[in-house]
Amino acid sequence: MAKAVLYDSTLCVGCRQCEEACSTRWKLPYDEKIAAEEKLSSHKLTAVRTYGEKFSRKLCMNCLDPACASVCPVAALRKTAAGPVIYEEDRCMGCRYCMAACPFQVPTYEWEARLPKVRKCDMCSDRVPGGGVTRCSEACAYEATITGERDDLIALARKRIQEKPAEYYPKIYGVQEVGGTSVLILSAVPFEQIGYNTKLSKTALPQYTWNALQHVPDVVVMGSVLMGGIHWISHRKEEVARKEGKS
Repeated sequence: MAKAVLYDSTLCVGCRQCEEACSTRWKLPYDEKIAAEEKLSSHKLTAVRTYGEKFSRKLCMNCLDPACASVCPVAALRKTAAGPVIYEEDRCMGCRYCMAACPFQVPTYEWEARLPKVRKCDMCSDRVPGGGVTRCSEACAYEATITGERDDLIALARKRIQEKPAEYYPKIYGVQEVGGTSVLILSAVPFEQIGYNTKLSKTALPQYTWNALQHVPDVVVMGSVLMGGIHWISHRKEEVARKEGKS
């Protein structure tokens, strides 16, 4: 069964331990200045945001049918059966189509790097498939962020709403948005009040992508395929050269 993450903003105290744990996992810097940044960047892959006395988190939603993967011409992004949407930097050609396609505006780019890469949370793809939990879940002392089977987390979220209706907005964000996501969110107030986009389609965005491509001239589609092929050949030559250098 696919894993997911449940973020219950009603339990979040804004301690930002999730941010620090994420930075440690990615070997990224983390200090007071970075902690004060409430937006995603190439050096911050999850961000706690403040809305008065309430908090929310922004991170990759790891969509069930991700738009980022559907537009990538070289398959650098792909959804795994375990839940995470992973990024293979060796495949990436730097087109940044994923950044434009993401309905949550999550992927960032290392503009300052000599060999830039796309950056995003991958739901700890090194841990979750083997039954582990995400670093942010492990670091949260208040259980505001937990990892589990997606169906089980949906059931748990519904139970919390049912048991304490006065404390929760009666909806789980991520169950239906853009076809469903692997990050689920609970809130005490309507989601737009703590920074989440509530005007998203319930249909997975790749469905629109393929419908649109039916009306695109073949030469445009072939151009993307050709770009991907050239990129693959270039990387293949580099790989062969490295192997020959070692032999």
